[in-house]
Amino acid sequence: MSHQFNPTSLREYDIRGVVGKTLGPDDAYAVGRSFGTLIRRAGGAKIAVGRDGRASSPEMQGALVRGLTESGVDVVRIGLGPTPMLYYAEAELDVAGGIMITGSHNPADYNGFKMVCFGRAFFGADIKNLGVMAAAGDWETGEGHVSDEVVIDRYVERLVQNFDGGAYRIGWDAGNGAAGPALEQLIARLPGEHHAIYTNVDSRFPNHHPDPTEEANLADLKALVAEKGLDFGIAFDGDGDRIGAVDGEGRVVWGDQLLAILAEPVLRDVPGATIIADVKASQTLYDRIADLGGRPLMWKTGHSLIKSKMKETGAPLAGEMSGHIFFAHDYYGFDDALYAAVRLIRAVTQLGGSLTALRSAMPDVVNTPEMRFQVDESRKFAVVDEVLDRLAADGAEVDRTDGARVNTADGWWLLRASNTQDVLVARAEAKDQAGLDRLVAQIDAQLALSGVERGPQAAH
Repeated sequence: MSHQFNPTSLREYDIRGVVGKTLGPDDAYAVGRSFGTLIRRAGGAKIAVGRDGRASSPEMQGALVRGLTESGVDVVRIGLGPTPMLYYAEAELDVAGGIMITGSHNPADYNGFKMVCFGRAFFGADIKNLGVMAAAGDWETGEGHVSDEVVIDRYVERLVQNFDGGAYRIGWDAGNGAAGPALEQLIARLPGEHHAIYTNVDSRFPNHHPDPTEEANLADLKALVAEKGLDFGIAFDGDGDRIGAVDGEGRVVWGDQLLAILAEPVLRDVPGATIIADVKASQTLYDRIADLGGRPLMWKTGHSLIKSKMKETGAPLAGEMSGHIFFAHDYYGFDDALYAAVRLIRAVTQLGGSLTALRSAMPDVVNTPEMRFQVDESRKFAVVDEVLDRLAADGAEVDRTDGARVNTADGWWLLRASNTQDVLVARAEAKDQAGLDRLVAQIDAQLALSGVERGPQAAH
């Protein structure tokens, strides 16, 4: 027996596709057989499996579990919940790895798998290897056992362990994603007054798309904060590993701004620590980390890449513009939006008690949103390389960590290729609008030299 995956479904950080078109139960079974085989050959015996609230997730789970058990590993099913609950189970239960069945923040007809193996991120070459094993039918055979373990209560208890935050009036938006039930349990354990919307799990996402990095998706949360005069608001993505926030005036507090706030108490406790952010983050964040006595480190975008870099550098905290926040300080080092929310409440308490005041005190910069535009897959990395070559010839100040990040007197601009789609990503930030216009003109000039223009915005 062997199995061929649709090549578009094997991604850099996960396996993902449109159910019935590029991903189905046969793929789930093959993931189980291949991953189970890897775990067995590495000396492991048991895997944790969780799922999000999508209509296709129970069927995908059945096929995945069958594949795992037929490869000879035991399975602990932890049920419906956010992706970080699966990461928690992998860290705390006696298992060698974990698989989360989730379509993350993608539309309702998507699903996929996020994997963790012996406590580390499973991505890139690991995922390609699963495809190779499946194509060759290179699978172990056995008869594993299946058990069920409810971990949601233990998970929520862990979120509030050592809680020292104040009592705030907070709005919450779970976006009908998988974090809803855990959020309801969490706010019951927190002091203050809490108003939660869309905590019922509904895979059709009837209220808004569950991606808190798109400002349009925060409209209902802003309205809730305004209507009830709340201190601030917090939103989660579809599988609870990314956070969004608004202050008491309804201003968005972006991923890099949240990280600037969260870093301060961490650096008080661990002076001089390395704090990691991705290449899309504001220069003001890196400056702030340095001002607080920390060591700012710019790294590549991608939750698996950031987690690996944290382990390598011993960083207690990291974050991405996309709202992935990773705490190794008093936690496990994985991206958990519910835990980040708890730490935000604790940080705001320590830093004077007002998220609105903290947001107001941040330096004023103007920036573009993340500009994403389609480029042929065969060209996307080549275009970035051509731009880098021209910039080098021009003597520009360039950081090549992940694509091209160019510093000028006006500010900075970024051009990088998406690891997961046939898309180029650009962003710019300046002190004023005139400077921003000059930076965007530089991006467009470089693209034109490579025969590309920024077309209609591509979806995530």
